[in-house]
Amino acid sequence: MEMQEVQKQSLSLDLVSKLRDYVQLVKFTLSFTVVFSCVVCYLLVPVISFNLLSVLLLFAGGMLITGSANAINQVVEKDTDAMMKRTSKRPVAAGRMSVSEGWTFAIVAGALGVAIMAWRFNGLSAALGLFSLILYAFVYTPLKKLNSISVLVGAVPGALPCLIGWVAGSGVFSPFEKVPGTNMYNAAGWALFGLQFLWQFPHFFAIAWVAHNDYAKAGFKLLPSVEGPTKFTALQSIAYALLMVPVGILPYLFGVSGRISLIIVFLANVFMIVQCLRLYQGMDVPSARRVMFSSYIYLPVVLLALLADKLQPTFN
Repeated sequence: MEMQEVQKQSLSLDLVSKLRDYVQLVKFTLSFTVVFSCVVCYLLVPVISFNLLSVLLLFAGGMLITGSANAINQVVEKDTDAMMKRTSKRPVAAGRMSVSEGWTFAIVAGALGVAIMAWRFNGLSAALGLFSLILYAFVYTPLKKLNSISVLVGAVPGALPCLIGWVAGSGVFSPFEKVPGTNMYNAAGWALFGLQFLWQFPHFFAIAWVAHNDYAKAGFKLLPSVEGPTKFTALQSIAYALLMVPVGILPYLFGVSGRISLIIVFLANVFMIVQCLRLYQGMDVPSARRVMFSSYIYLPVVLLALLADKLQPTFN
């Protein structure tokens, strides 16, 4: 009996350990943030009202697609991950998970995620999800070692969840078409994409600044200057933060949300600009870390403000 109890405990520990590895493989916190953007932008579509099943399926499809992309990223970068302190304990890099297991999970999860998007929502959102996965895993990932333009490339799949969520609700891709049955142009969804696209630059430059030594050791080129953290990087962060101000007005102009969210988004953008200015003045890791944590706060505040202040649609 004691032997059976020991075996049960050992099996339980193995299952917990394996589950923990898969949570790391999909980068759960990052994936959750990405899918959160997708779900909120879906709910911002004027003809969409809250439906628990749709939200859960969108969340599941998004997590599977994003998790697949992150799994491929870790399989491809297992050797460089092993070189960096912050990533050396990832399951594939540490040898706790085989490359074949990582690939199997990525293929199954990606296919299932795309299938859910096509079945429950529409083919356009499924195609965008697949495009985002391919761009992140097979273009952005290898490009990181070649040129810092990888950050620009990576910002596209990083912002596509906003557009995927919007297209899942509207069924329309072109910004020049109207959301079916309403007077709102589909450009509103592209405005949400643009806001998250720009947000990624101060966000990721700050992360690359904080972890510069680790990234440099692995051969990653993620800062705009070959000299590493410089005033040029800080200036670029300020420039993108400034661009977020006019783009942040677009959801109001397109009739997505009202004046209260307009004020909140504007104040959030000013807050980001101030943090980037402080980085330019300080030129140190603590200043970069403030930008990084400020960006983590910025996104949920802005998206939830837009959703809470969502306007009723005007119909044709």
